[in-house]
Amino acid sequence: MLEDVLLIQDKHREAAAVIVEEILNNRKDKFIVAISGESGSGKSELTHVIAKDLRKQGIFAKPVHIDNFYNTLPLERTKWRVDNGIENVVGLSEYKWDEINRVIDDFKNDRTSTMPCVDLVTEQIDQLTTNFKGIDMLIIDGLYAINTEGVDLRVYIELTYHETKKAQKDRGKEPQNEYRMRVLEQEHQQVLSIKPKADLFVNMDYKVVPAK
Repeated sequence: MLEDVLLIQDKHREAAAVIVEEILNNRKDKFIVAISGESGSGKSELTHVIAKDLRKQGIFAKPVHIDNFYNTLPLERTKWRVDNGIENVVGLSEYKWDEINRVIDDFKNDRTSTMPCVDLVTEQIDQLTTNFKGIDMLIIDGLYAINTEGVDLRVYIELTYHETKKAQKDRGKEPQNEYRMRVLEQEHQQVLSIKPKADLFVNMDYKVVPAK
């Protein structure tokens, strides 16, 4: 997302180092990593540090933020959710999974790909075009990223919105009104439902542990 605010801390660097080691131990051509977690849990920060650390290893890793792939436009999403019932529509069905899969297919086949990119200042959708030729890895992050098909390593951040309120505020996230809290609770339930798909957990202490 354009104009996103990253607050990178030592915990992100330490967790990224463990994940990068896991990636290097299981590396193959066109490797795909997915990182899921609730709002404010550090998905974007972790993705950024992993990509930078891989670059030091001579590996080009491209982040793709699938929270750019909503069915509804940012400026229309609140009304659409309220009109259709937050508990009914907030979740995995809000994403354009066909578009996400198209981008992944472009990556696997070294094609040039165009994808949506949200400008967080204007809340409008821009189009980002990238050439996947020479890109070794894809790092997909987003609420439901580990639900993506064809992923080689799935990472689940266990922090919930209850623990990340300060991080959301520091990054200029949406105000914590009744609507937002209902959305966060529904997202929590949806993210929790895909937790069994994870290969690695980033636990409440931000330590990386194997999924059991």
